Amino acid sequence: MKTKTVTTIIIGAGPAGLAMSHHLTGRSIDHVVLERGRVVERWHSERWDSLRLLTPNWQTRLPGWHYGGADPDGYMTMPEITGFLGSFAESISAPVQTETTVTSVSTDPTRDDGYRVVTDRGVWTCRSVVVATGATGRPVIPGFNTEVPPSVQQIAPSSYRNPDQLADDGVLVVGASASGLQLANELQQSGRPVTLAVGTHARVPRTYRGMDIQWWLNATGALDLKFDQVRDIETARRAPSLQLVGTPDHKDLNLDILAERGVRLAGHLTDIEDGTARFAGDLTTSCEAADASEQRLLDRIDLWIEANGLTTEVLPARRTTTWTPGSGPESVSLKQRGIGTILWATGYRQHNPWLHVPVTDQLGNIRHRGGITDAPGLYVLGLPFLRRRKSTFLDGFGADAADLADHLAHHLNQVATAV
Repeated sequence: MKTKTVTTIIIGAGPAGLAMSHHLTGRSIDHVVLERGRVVERWHSERWDSLRLLTPNWQTRLPGWHYGGADPDGYMTMPEITGFLGSFAESISAPVQTETTVTSVSTDPTRDDGYRVVTDRGVWTCRSVVVATGATGRPVIPGFNTEVPPSVQQIAPSSYRNPDQLADDGVLVVGASASGLQLANELQQSGRPVTLAVGTHARVPRTYRGMDIQWWLNATGALDLKFDQVRDIETARRAPSLQLVGTPDHKDLNLDILAERGVRLAGHLTDIEDGTARFAGDLTTSCEAADASEQRLLDRIDLWIEANGLTTEVLPARRTTTWTPGSGPESVSLKQRGIGTILWATGYRQHNPWLHVPVTDQLGNIRHRGGITDAPGLYVLGLPFLRRRKSTFLDGFGADAADLADHLAHHLNQVATAV
């Protein structure tokens, strides 16, 4: 099969890759977007049925493309978001080659610069590559999951669709960030007894002083904070997702509400041995830390309100703290508790085993500074806090892509000048 040549290859036709395609087109840089499945495949196949965006519709925007419906303060369902993203891809005439799996990316051995990209549908050479496969390539599941009895089903949120695919038994949900919180609630509402293992988490209200929390984060500039303005960017990039849910009633979902509904709270899961799950006695301290962090955020919002003369324009301030039943249980027998499923809402990591350029760490994460790697012409896009705090929001992909497209264009000009 003949090798094809293009200036830039984008790997991944999710919103990050599509935003990059938009900006490369605007700079007249010829490129192709390689996608292993359909356009925005993960949004089609790795999201549960009831999931809605955590950001309001007015914040659902990509370069030159934004929500235009009648409910700007609502939250899109998954069919709505896949339709929105598919329409965006069509509007920019993105040069996507679907059903194309990348098997290798390496430096081009036939030239001093550039890359060789091998797929199951042929080989490409290019001057630059943008890895836009995101940060959710593989679920992070602790190694002691091998000690889980064979009778207990194990599943990650990317494989979960709805309660009907699980046994009618109890469920142990591990992880209390956005996904774990929402799924613990859904499974409890389905009639299953649920135990939630709570580790480090970030608690925020859905609305505060009459406005969506995302409105405040946007207005105060918190979402636009850049990676080089943060003292410890690596810690910031590992921060848990906010405990939020997007529902038509705009109500909160937090640990207090889950406990009231009958979810049993425990500290973070430390081990499973002989059919017994063991938990750290840190439930109260984790909740106190989340409460303190939330209080600091709300204090900053209050100061911004006062500084901008909006005190009489919004609702009064309010304060809440998490109620916890002590430190939680030290251990739970899976059999005695009737637990037939463990749902590992323990996060994800990058998974690019085909990347054969020395830019990854021991865990396979791409090393970068604001999306720019040490390999000339190789970029990464769509990771947490890549260039801004909002880097993994739909509202953040466009700005990050514009920055990297500028750098990429400058790199290509330098290469052309040197020839």
